[in-house]
Amino acid sequence: MIAMDRKANATHPSAAARIRYAFTDVWVLSKRELLHWGGNPWGIMIGWLFPVMMLLMFGYLFGGAMAVPGGGSYFEFLMPGMFAMTMFFGVESTVMAVTTDASKGVTDRFRSMPIHASAVLLGRCMVDMLNSIIGLLVLIVTGLLLGWGWHEGADHALAAFGLLLLLRFSLLWVGIFIGLHATNPHNVSMVQLLVWPVGFLSNIFVDTTTMPAWLGAIAEFNPLSATSMAARELFGNPGLRGESWMSEYAMLLAVGWPLLLLVIFLPLAVRSYRRLNR
Repeated sequence: MIAMDRKANATHPSAAARIRYAFTDVWVLSKRELLHWGGNPWGIMIGWLFPVMMLLMFGYLFGGAMAVPGGGSYFEFLMPGMFAMTMFFGVESTVMAVTTDASKGVTDRFRSMPIHASAVLLGRCMVDMLNSIIGLLVLIVTGLLLGWGWHEGADHALAAFGLLLLLRFSLLWVGIFIGLHATNPHNVSMVQLLVWPVGFLSNIFVDTTTMPAWLGAIAEFNPLSATSMAARELFGNPGLRGESWMSEYAMLLAVGWPLLLLVIFLPLAVRSYRRLNR
């Protein structure tokens, strides 16, 4: 039915028709990805629950040995950082999905079909953002059950969650770009190895002032550190700011870093998709 409708309007499609076709294509490709969830429910659930396991491990196994600058609960210090880490973990699933489709020729088949040029990437964005939102909600509920909370009002909390999703959206395009350039799914393991050093080299688990000066400076330069610190401030959770410029302007950087990543990687990902040749 959709194909016949398009064929009938192929000569001079109206602007409204082009927009309708684009939304239809994005929805169809998004449904395709959602159907894959049904084929691998345990993998999806493990992805949602893995940050919970890390939260329990660091919050309770190691939390007793951690000191929070200025005092306060280490668990409350940790929660905003774990939210940011969960957004970062999504890069792995994005890279794997994009690389798998490209290496199997699925992406090439989509490009040969009469669908909107942006539908494949936008469908991937919609599903991966939904996956991250559910994972974030699972972690929020877990934190609330364990005694974490925000203390600066619902508007500040919503702003913090907005910053976290902005970070995820920007990292999503990083994942798409890497996925389009990986030669096969086996190379994704290299990305998975890099996720851990980048995640730990931040203020997610410990305050950067406890690190050697040169290492602390690198950790503060991490976009995850800016988002974590901004979220702590918006939630009213413990964690004093350092004396560096990046610590002082963490709120600004929590917006600036994702926007910079988008400016760089969104056009690179789109160009890589258009030039894909496997």
